[in-house]
Amino acid sequence: MKTDIHPNYREVVFHDLSCDFKFVTRSTINTRETIQHEGKEYPLIKIEVSAESHPFFTGKHKIVDTAGRVEKFRQKFGAVGSKTAVANG
Repeated sequence: MKTDIHPNYREVVFHDLSCDFKFVTRSTINTRETIQHEGKEYPLIKIEVSAESHPFFTGKHKIVDTAGRVEKFRQKFGAVGSKTAVANG
């Protein structure tokens, strides 16, 4: 490998601001902030969403009823210009 062309790959702390969750991983991202985590100083990356706060991973996501949405659309606009009405009818 060539020397002095690779970015600095080091351990950093990602801090999920929405639920105050921190985790250590490795990254090449540059940052100006640092944080003391588990007795060691790491570069700090602030994020808004992680697996701890994302609705899909926490089980708090909403299931969208697509059939209900289609029926609501058809009640509002009828079957005018609907390709599904032609296919079904």
